[in-house]
Amino acid sequence: MYNSHKLFDKLGLSKSRYKVTKYIYAMSHIDMPQWLERSRLTYTWSKDSNWIGFMAVSDDEESRRIGRRDIVVSWRGTVTPSEWYENMQKKLEPIGYKGSKMEHGFLSIYTCKSDSTRYNKSSASEQVMKELKTLVDFYKTKGEEVSLTITGHSLGGALYLLNAYESSTNFPILLISVISFASPRVGNIAFRYELYQMGIKILRVTVKQDLVPQMPGIVLNESLQKFNDFTGTLEWIYTHVGAELKLDVRSSPYLKRRFNFIEIHMLETYLHLVDGFVSTGSTFRSNAKRDVTLVNKGSDMIIDELRIPTYWYQLAHKRLERNSYGRWERPKRDPEDIPSPIREEHKS
Repeated sequence: MYNSHKLFDKLGLSKSRYKVTKYIYAMSHIDMPQWLERSRLTYTWSKDSNWIGFMAVSDDEESRRIGRRDIVVSWRGTVTPSEWYENMQKKLEPIGYKGSKMEHGFLSIYTCKSDSTRYNKSSASEQVMKELKTLVDFYKTKGEEVSLTITGHSLGGALYLLNAYESSTNFPILLISVISFASPRVGNIAFRYELYQMGIKILRVTVKQDLVPQMPGIVLNESLQKFNDFTGTLEWIYTHVGAELKLDVRSSPYLKRRFNFIEIHMLETYLHLVDGFVSTGSTFRSNAKRDVTLVNKGSDMIIDELRIPTYWYQLAHKRLERNSYGRWERPKRDPEDIPSPIREEHKS
């Protein structure tokens, strides 16, 4: 983890024209979903506190280009399709006052806090709302139009809806757009209806062969609405929200035809398919600009003919450095790269 002002540079996004203003931390101390607790990726998740995303704001040049000051909230993903499938809690919990319900595990991650933790004395929800109010008030005072863009992948693609719902409730005149990648169903029909009534613009990017967007509710889902005349509105079924951009792994000439459901779910696979998408039924864009090599950073999806190493991304020497005595050791972290709740609070 790097200090927030280094993040985009380290990710190769120095030309993004956005500045990170805050890191977001989340926890799920008691109600952590079992699929997360038993994950083979448990090193990415702690019952205490976890880095779950960041907030950023467009710089002056980008704001002039798009005609407004844009605030971004980005939520990270974590788990694999098999874990979603095996251990989704499948428990809807009320949220709001109009019959809206949200998956219990996601709501827990978004709202949990504890005084015993370093980074989650306030919940992810409270952190985001506090920073959002600070930024909106600051730029509104300067007479600028402000918008909010929320994005997330996988787990983050579930949290983004809660974030959008709460943001619209607290800032009803704020223009809100959300884009998710590989997000599961997270709420019921009433929740979807409330989001539509709020005027939030929502785009879901999915891949036909990815299992996660089909869960929970592979069978019992929004498709049952066609029977409403006979059954009435079924408030207990999970429902997707927003317009869908459905991609297909088979559209890319660079990807293998044998399907690995874990690797299909990865964000790099999604970004590759988005880059090559023109329209439904069209062939993969011949002048796609995104480096296809990135797909194999953590997968074996690229066809063998391109001779791209599989799972090629790794830190040099696994972060070990040779000291002045010729011995290899783990270097001390720059103090500013060590997350500090005091520093975060001071920035807020």
